[in-house]
Amino acid sequence: MKIGFIGAGKMAQAIIAGLPNKSEILLSGRDFEKSKQTALQLGVKACQSNLELVKRSNVIILSVKPQVLPAVLKEIKDELTDEKTLVSIATGIRLDKLEEMTSKKQAIIRVMPNVNAAIQKSTSAIVANNAVESSVYKFVKELFQKVGSVFELAENDFMTFGALAGSSPAYIYMFIDAMARAGVLHGLPKDVATKIVAETVAGSAQNVIISGIHPQALADSVASPGGTTIAGIVSLEKHNFNAAVISAIDETINKEKSI
Repeated sequence: MKIGFIGAGKMAQAIIAGLPNKSEILLSGRDFEKSKQTALQLGVKACQSNLELVKRSNVIILSVKPQVLPAVLKEIKDELTDEKTLVSIATGIRLDKLEEMTSKKQAIIRVMPNVNAAIQKSTSAIVANNAVESSVYKFVKELFQKVGSVFELAENDFMTFGALAGSSPAYIYMFIDAMARAGVLHGLPKDVATKIVAETVAGSAQNVIISGIHPQALADSVASPGGTTIAGIVSLEKHNFNAAVISAIDETINKEKSI
């Protein structure tokens, strides 16, 4: 099955880089010469136009910014047939709006991946309209499972998912950097401190996933009475750590609602 990516930006590159088999992948962008160079780097084929890509693809992944998407769909809609499936990874554009813009009951899937697709560790959400065949849905779901985990969610939950999985890597990177800077304050080189913290965060996350134990219970298990860890936890609580994290997620969701 031929897969075409319209849009050659960071997210498309991250997803393509994480896919093991690139022989059936096509790519198009606003500038053919740039797209050709990107395609060469990724090991895929470049198309001269979006129309050419749609004609040659079975699954078309729309990897463009939300404000650009209407123009792209207007450009390609006459080439869309019942045999083709659109996959939108544009934030905030719902299935019913995508159906309106294609002017027909087009098979459409929404997927929300994150930047960790580049290292095959994306956390993605997926939902489809009623026109999508089960075999194609399975194919697209398995495609994104090649670059990480996939959660089947109701579309109404996509905003919350976007904050928890799409935006949160930035917040996690900030947390890692803050911890590393504390290490530097106490004598460690920055690169060493960063690696120590990053590996500790990765290991702690895996512990939550594998053990199934509640994160707070795991935190309690590390904090001995009168010990160093509980002193640090109390300091975080004094500085409203939990409230700050919840507020960041809340503001992220509110911002998407306003767009």
